[in-house]
Amino acid sequence: MPRTPKGDVSITNKDGMIQLYWRYQGKRRYLSLGLRYDPINIEVAKRRASQIKLDIASGHYDETLERYRSNRTSSESLGAVELFEKFIEWKSQRVQPRTLDKYRGLVTWLREFFGDRVADEDSATEFLSWLHENLEPITVRERLVLLRAGWKWDLGKKLVDSNPWADLHVRKPPTQPARPFTKEEVKQILEGFENNRYYCYYTNYVRFRFSTGFRSGEINGLRWRHFNADFTIVWIGESHTHGEFKDTKTGKAREVKLSASLAEMLRSQMTESDSDPDDLVFPAPKGGPIHEGNFAKRAWKTVLSDAGIAYQKPYNTRHTFVSHALEAGMSPMEVAKITGHDVRTLYDNYAGLIKSHPTTPELF
Repeated sequence: MPRTPKGDVSITNKDGMIQLYWRYQGKRRYLSLGLRYDPINIEVAKRRASQIKLDIASGHYDETLERYRSNRTSSESLGAVELFEKFIEWKSQRVQPRTLDKYRGLVTWLREFFGDRVADEDSATEFLSWLHENLEPITVRERLVLLRAGWKWDLGKKLVDSNPWADLHVRKPPTQPARPFTKEEVKQILEGFENNRYYCYYTNYVRFRFSTGFRSGEINGLRWRHFNADFTIVWIGESHTHGEFKDTKTGKAREVKLSASLAEMLRSQMTESDSDPDDLVFPAPKGGPIHEGNFAKRAWKTVLSDAGIAYQKPYNTRHTFVSHALEAGMSPMEVAKITGHDVRTLYDNYAGLIKSHPTTPELF
C-alpha cells in the first residue's frame, strides 16, 4: 500500500468493503466501516475521513475510534444525506438494482438542499416546497413516500428520534380517469390484430390481456408450467419488467380460474407450438420476452390507428377488464382476486361501476 501523506486519511477497497487508513503518532490505523465499496458509500466514507482528519488537527481525535464507526447512534451527528444513504445501503440488499435508481436520484436532491445539515420539521417542509418548484406533484409525492420509509427505518435503528416527514402531505391533483375501451372497440382491436399481416402474431396475446386484466409484466413472464394440465387454472407469481424476471408487483402469488374460451385458446396454442414447460407462453416474434415499449409503439399503435380508435396505452386492457367486469355485476372481491388489485383500490377508483351490494342472509 502506498504511504499515506501525513494528516491524510485514505479510502481503500478491502475485499469489496470500505476501509479507512491513516497514520496517527507514527502508527498505522485502520477502520472498517462495514459498508460495501460503491459510489454512495464512498461519499459516506469521505465525510468520515474528513472528520478523522479534522479531529486529529484540532486535538479531539478519538483513539478508541468509536466516534468514527458506522454504527453511531447520535441523531445530531447524522445529516439528512447520510441518514438516507444508510437506508439505501440496507435497501440495496432487498430490491432489484433498477429500483434503487429513484432512491439514488433522491440523494442528489437531498445533498443539494441539505448539504451536511440535519432534517427537522421546518427544513423538511422547506425541502418539499423546493421539490415542488422543480418536479411534478406526482413525483414529489413518490419522493415523500421514500423519505418517510427512510426515516422510519432510521427510527427503528435508533439513528433519529423522530420522523420529520411523517405528517407532511402532497396534494394529488385531480386527473381524469382513462376511458375503458367499449365492447365494440375490443372486438375491432382483436379483429385488427387477427387480420394484420405483420402483427397477427400478437392476436392471442392481446385477447389474453383483455380477457384477464392481468398486469403487462405478469403476462409477459408467463410460462407453460404456470398452468394446470387442462389450462383452466393459471398461477401468477412471476413477472417480466424492465428486462428482468422477478416477483409480481405486490410480491404475492395468486391462482386464477380461466374462462372456457381462454383455456381452449391456450390448449390449441400449446399444441401448435409444441412448447416446453419452461417456454414463455407469449414470446416476442424473435424469441425472448415481449418488450412492452416496442409492442406499444409498433403493433398496438398501428392496429388502433387502422381501426380508427383513439390511442390509449396497452395497459388500458387492464382498466377495460375491470370496468366491464364490475359493470357486469361481478363483486369487487372477485375482480381483485383475478387482477391482483387491492380491493380498496377498486372501491376508490371504480365506485360508480360497482353494482354488487352485500345482502343480509335469511338466518331465522
